[in-house]
Amino acid sequence: MTKVAVCLSGCGVFDGSEIHEAVLVLLALDRAGAEVQCCAPDVAQMHVVNHLTGEVADGETRNVLVEAARIARGEVVDVAQVKAADYDAVVFPGGFGAAKNLCDFAVRGADAEGHPEVLRLVRECVEQGTPLGLACIAPAVCATAMKGSGRQVELTVGRGADASAALDAMGAKAVPHTVEEIHVDAAARVVTTPAYMEDATIAQVASGIDAMVAKVLDLAG
Repeated sequence: MTKVAVCLSGCGVFDGSEIHEAVLVLLALDRAGAEVQCCAPDVAQMHVVNHLTGEVADGETRNVLVEAARIARGEVVDVAQVKAADYDAVVFPGGFGAAKNLCDFAVRGADAEGHPEVLRLVRECVEQGTPLGLACIAPAVCATAMKGSGRQVELTVGRGADASAALDAMGAKAVPHTVEEIHVDAAARVVTTPAYMEDATIAQVASGIDAMVAKVLDLAG
């Protein structure tokens, strides 16, 4: 059975994992018969957003690992415990949490830094050839991890010029794609799909995520 780690960034599109994307990833993996272990960093969120109003909830704090447990139904471990060598593949759903809690791309753009254990896991995947799947803005985590490595990884964050330019400035190569498409960097064994980086329906996002998961599992053998 293929063993896959799914790295979450909280719970909720504006300050954590995009719930639709996370569930679609988990559903696609389960339908394919993969064994899944969810993980997340044990840190405070960058901030908490009221998802009804879209405003930051001043004075409120939440923990990324605790919030990720909502999506994982409690079955989640600290990402520090996850090594690429122990898994056949690793997948990152999107959501602003990927660009706020896993790295700070949302506020620093091309100057982004990231959670050291998250970046370590991404580097291990690329260096060891463990297939890596990333949706929505999560490719920014990969670009952050590989920045300065001298290795250019091809990624898609859809057709948005600003996000694509930031990835290019970090040393990655941004490739435009529509929501139902995927991009495969065969050399790095990295598969990406735009998901909600494009203006899309959940059905369209599901098409792209299904294709991304299928390709990741194919690469995992």
